Amino acid sequence: MPFTRSLGRWAMTALVINCVIGSGIFAIPSELTRLVGWLSPLAIVAGALVQIPIIASIAEVSSQFTEPGGAYLYARTVFGRFAGLQVGWFSLLAPIAGVAANAGLFVAYLTSFFPVVGTGAARAAALAVLIALPAAANYIGVRRGGNFSNALVLAKLLPMLILIGLGVARFAKSGLPELPPQAFGIGWSGWVSAFLLVTFTFGGYEDAIVPAGEVRDTRHTMGFALGVGLLTCTVLYTLLQLVTLVTVGFTTSARPLADAAFVLIGAQGSVLVALAVMVSTYGNVSAGVLTTPRLAYALASHGEFPAVLGRLHPRFHTPGVSILSFAVLVWILAVTGTFMWAMVLSAGSMMVMYGSTCAALIRLRRLNPKAQALRVPFGPALAACGIAISCLLLTQLQRTEWGMMFVTFAIAAANWWWVKGHGLRSAVANREAAS
Repeated sequence: MPFTRSLGRWAMTALVINCVIGSGIFAIPSELTRLVGWLSPLAIVAGALVQIPIIASIAEVSSQFTEPGGAYLYARTVFGRFAGLQVGWFSLLAPIAGVAANAGLFVAYLTSFFPVVGTGAARAAALAVLIALPAAANYIGVRRGGNFSNALVLAKLLPMLILIGLGVARFAKSGLPELPPQAFGIGWSGWVSAFLLVTFTFGGYEDAIVPAGEVRDTRHTMGFALGVGLLTCTVLYTLLQLVTLVTVGFTTSARPLADAAFVLIGAQGSVLVALAVMVSTYGNVSAGVLTTPRLAYALASHGEFPAVLGRLHPRFHTPGVSILSFAVLVWILAVTGTFMWAMVLSAGSMMVMYGSTCAALIRLRRLNPKAQALRVPFGPALAACGIAISCLLLTQLQRTEWGMMFVTFAIAAANWWWVKGHGLRSAVANREAAS
């Protein structure tokens, strides 16, 4: 039973934006200013430029696949089952933890309007409703899930654009605030830290490519969505950083955009930012509910996970069991808070997915040089740059994070051994059984 291909260019672009923009942008402006001073907007642009080799590689590789799975599918096809399972587990655990964290953050901000949902059964119920809405939309059809994601992108961008408009108007009138002496004493270590911070903030677009089985014309759609999505996020991040500089200057703050909104609007600014955080985090939750269950489906359809996760709903043609399982797991993690142990995987797992996909481009160029796919100019050279960037960023992980990476590697290796030892059905057999 095939997927219904109903995700077009703009739906995928919205999905990329939702996957990238979460809660991070509301915290990083002050830290960037501390690290590189008045050049912090340029640090965001530089971080976006670094994404180009990786995004170009992802665009080319993804255009050659019409099945769901993303980086897992590419690694499995090009490098074999063991490598595929490693990438698959890293690709799966991090977004589950991220969605649970964003759901918890949404409810935390919701308590400023409705304090009753802050604890106990009321909090659990609020989380259930929060997660159930996008799960239901995706269960009855990816088009509805895509429309839900599109609406959240528009709602997410509106308060940010209001803040940007007010800040740019202030900048045009008064210019930059007076710069303290330390604004010019920028060392190399500050640039490296800022560069890494911005690079991780742009992460998330790798999750948007997972539902390829429901995308129309992957050859053209994927590259368009990734490019336009990255450009949109770059412009938005850069302008928000500029607004922070114009309004609060070089003051250190844990809530820089809230402080900026207070300067521009007054007491109502905190309400605007709270709403912006809630919509932004909810958009990220919606994107995660759309993409991650498709990865579990891909793992099951290739015999890596239990076959029930690889079944499509007979009416809606969606991986219903995977969607429901994902929603329940996210709810449990969000309610109990046990998702925190996996949050340290996010940065490392991104680099694993990036590096493996860049390596897959080089290998695919050799295996299938005449493939009917998007061909990025200087593809192998860009892929090599992407691998080098991924390795460089991996070196920045701390000892605890490396420990969690090793645990994930061990789980994936055990999964591979179990699959090999028990001889689970092939992908073809799974698809026949599902139909």
